[in-house]
Amino acid sequence: METVKDLASESAVVIFSKSSCCMCHTIKRLFSDLGVKTVVHEIDEEMDGREIERALSRLLGRNSNSSVPAVFIGGRLIGSTDKIMALHLGGSLLPLLRDAGAIWL
Repeated sequence: METVKDLASESAVVIFSKSSCCMCHTIKRLFSDLGVKTVVHEIDEEMDGREIERALSRLLGRNSNSSVPAVFIGGRLIGSTDKIMALHLGGSLLPLLRDAGAIWL
């Protein structure tokens, strides 16, 4: 769990992803289109990926098959695709990114 918290505080926006996950690709693309520089951890390509995935599952309250994408903004867990898209469509994502210093719009 400490590893996840340390990695999540590396940058204003940190995404835990799997390289073959289509929903992960969607979230990474959204942030890229918004001009947000993200740090992405592809947990299927990291040595301690299984440990990270278990920690994310506990944080998200989900089974290990749906632990990604997991998005942290300002070091705080925001959630997965459904939460990020709801924030974006509701107009709350950009202010959240601004407050975290991820964008300057």
